[in-house]
Amino acid sequence: MYDAIEITGKLARINDNCIFCGACIDACKFKSIEITGIPEQDFDFSGYEGVMVFIEQHQGSVAEVSYELLSEGRKLADTLGTKLYGILPGYDLKERIADIFCYGIDRLYIAENEIFKNNIDDIYSKILVQAINRYRPDIFLGGATSFGRTLLPKVAAIIKTGLTADCTELSIDPDKKILLQTRPTFGGNILATIITRNARPQMATVRPHVMAKAAINQPDNNRTDNYLKYAGKIEFLKFDPLNFKTKYKLLSQEKESGQSINLTDYDVIVSGGRGIGGPDNFALIKELADVLGGVVGASRAAVDSNWISYPHQVGQTGKTVNPKVYIACGISGAIQHLAGMQTSDIVIAINKDPYAPIFKIANYGLVGDLFEIIPRLIKKIKSGKSSI
Repeated sequence: MYDAIEITGKLARINDNCIFCGACIDACKFKSIEITGIPEQDFDFSGYEGVMVFIEQHQGSVAEVSYELLSEGRKLADTLGTKLYGILPGYDLKERIADIFCYGIDRLYIAENEIFKNNIDDIYSKILVQAINRYRPDIFLGGATSFGRTLLPKVAAIIKTGLTADCTELSIDPDKKILLQTRPTFGGNILATIITRNARPQMATVRPHVMAKAAINQPDNNRTDNYLKYAGKIEFLKFDPLNFKTKYKLLSQEKESGQSINLTDYDVIVSGGRGIGGPDNFALIKELADVLGGVVGASRAAVDSNWISYPHQVGQTGKTVNPKVYIACGISGAIQHLAGMQTSDIVIAINKDPYAPIFKIANYGLVGDLFEIIPRLIKKIKSGKSSI
């Protein structure tokens, strides 16, 4: 296919066109071809220990994905028999400390200064690099938020380690005790599991709302002396603010204008796909969402057809959600869409195609015409009768 094998003097030779795909190995009936790679090097990572989570905050409010990562980090740390650390740069952070310690964290490193008041990656990268070089965590995790996607690659480049972005699953290899980082690839058509073989820390960013947020303890409502209360588990990082310069100049901060919708704020999402037939039929989807106290979502196909605006899109290129109830109406269930909603507590699928992939992950499936099913559901919900 790639003209990578040449016959010279009755001998097969591999030329520079070879991309090491391995197709020739399977095709050769004489089994005379093999690929030999560079031998694995032995690296000493014994000086690296623990799981560290970057706790992202905006103007003192901690991002939800950070709590999700602390929950996941606790599981990873327990599997490895190690400790869970957090690093929290910011300003005026005292009120959030009790919430953070609800997630089983062993130690929290705080960098508190007015220079961290605005989330500027140039400044944040310096303090994260300083902490990583000093405390040498084996695993370092951050949220795949708009800020995390800018910040963490810069940190990885500075410390010369790998970074797997937009992960949807993390686990530990039981034999090698290394981090297995799973993420969608090739447009979401397959899931790839990636390892960091030759560098530390093992770094990954994780999509918001793909991992469960599970507090271990209830927060203490008395937050007057949080720093004193958790003094044994808190360490304030020492640094010179004058060394934290940036090439950026913050001119202003403005709130987004126009349509504003956050799908992740709702416990019920009713989504429409190509099967609803057109933009006008989203009125039916909205009616069902309204009677359930939910919000309208959509597949990429519906958004690309200009039937509804992008803020409603669920999937790999839209929002990742995990509501209590997700109702998919006329959505076939492409892997890109499933990547954005498959962690929902309950999935209800309505589709006239009984073989639609969405039914493979649905808790409840209704096969039939959605224009007949949805009005009946709405009527029964309004009457207070059981719908399912």
